[in-house]
Amino acid sequence: MSAYRLLALDMDGTLLTSDKRISARTLESVRLAARHGIAVALSTGRAVTELFEYRGQMRGSIRYASLLSGGHVYHLDDDRTICTRPFETDVALAIARQGLAEDAMVHVMTTSQSAATHRDVERMDELGQGIYQEMFRRQCTFADDMRDYIRACEGQVCKVNLYHPSQEARARTIEALRGIDAQMAVGEAASVEFTPTGVTKALGLQLLCEHVGCTMAECVAVGDGFNDVEALQAAGLSVAMGNADEQIRRLADVTVADNDHDGIAEVVDLLLR
Repeated sequence: MSAYRLLALDMDGTLLTSDKRISARTLESVRLAARHGIAVALSTGRAVTELFEYRGQMRGSIRYASLLSGGHVYHLDDDRTICTRPFETDVALAIARQGLAEDAMVHVMTTSQSAATHRDVERMDELGQGIYQEMFRRQCTFADDMRDYIRACEGQVCKVNLYHPSQEARARTIEALRGIDAQMAVGEAASVEFTPTGVTKALGLQLLCEHVGCTMAECVAVGDGFNDVEALQAAGLSVAMGNADEQIRRLADVTVADNDHDGIAEVVDLLLR
């Protein structure tokens, strides 16, 4: 029997292949872990609406999720919120204003919606987010003005992403918002992800552990990006995907194959050995 009781998986770049699929081998490995009594959870920046196309595959094996980078902890089996950590409205508005000043796409995520403007979704390829464009077209809530949307969703906004047109624009945003009351994480392409102060994937992991009745020492975190760092540092066993940045691989206890070569299957093999 494994010494670990919770397996927390990042999605993009980890559970999902580069073309956003769960491979057959990875899916079978996740199911195997669940059959051996390991609680399997997502640890992702995605919102619940962005899981829709994977729910059928995950049913019965991936039962829990730390969504919105720890801002929304969720029970997938019965579509039940465990807890949320939303933004103060004025902080979310300040982030959105800075994004608009840099002509960034402002992507606002609540406990039930993923929202952006039509214009921004149609230019996602220009912003280095083209791989997600079809998902946004299918699942996004469209707003005319993201500031008005934030005001209308007071107490529900848990994450704001800014997708910049250049690295230089992102650097200006990071500098301008350095003192803001929020967590800031560098994301894919020229993006920056913002969550309320204290809300990280590590917090989500802690809340999941409390829910399933295990300790952080009994938790395995697997990821590939800089927004996974806190979770990797907090978990009893940290695993970096082979496609992770070298800095991420250095801080992890173990490195496995990349997301296109079933690194998750290696993780499960290790836990059940």
